[in-house]
Amino acid sequence: MTWLSVAPVLLASCVCAAQTAGTVEFQARVISIVDGDTITILHDGVPERIRLHGIDCPERKQAFGTRAKQFTGRLAREKTVTLRTHGKDRYGRTIAEVILPDGRNLNHEIVRAGLAWWFRKYAPWDEDLSRLESEARTDKRGIWSEPGPMSPWTFRLMRKTRRKAPLPRSHGE
Repeated sequence: MTWLSVAPVLLASCVCAAQTAGTVEFQARVISIVDGDTITILHDGVPERIRLHGIDCPERKQAFGTRAKQFTGRLAREKTVTLRTHGKDRYGRTIAEVILPDGRNLNHEIVRAGLAWWFRKYAPWDEDLSRLESEARTDKRGIWSEPGPMSPWTFRLMRKTRRKAPLPRSHGE
């Protein structure tokens, strides 16, 4: 085997690895809003779930959960957007920044409106999200208008802990 016969295979492997490891950018139409930080797009004719990178919106049963979903819908539903991917999450959803047709970053707009936390765990370097959350807190927008809002990750942990707790026994047992 010569170097010339192996080179195309190596090149193809490097391109695939770069696409998997790095950011891929493409356009798609938003076909539904799952919740404030999850949307469904039509990608090459196939529905695909997208988890918005670097943010965490209140859960549906939390205060502002419905408002976050409505806000995301007003900005993105039925729009052709640009996605900048950041890999997949543990549920198989594509993680992405979503750029709206007018050039605004959907992820940033949700945090600016006070309808999401900056998800430091997954985007610790994002100075824009840090600044936008700080401004929303200072201006008491959205979730920050209430004293001591519970983060979605705390809410999910409490819900999970309650489900695992044993049922109380009656005194007659």
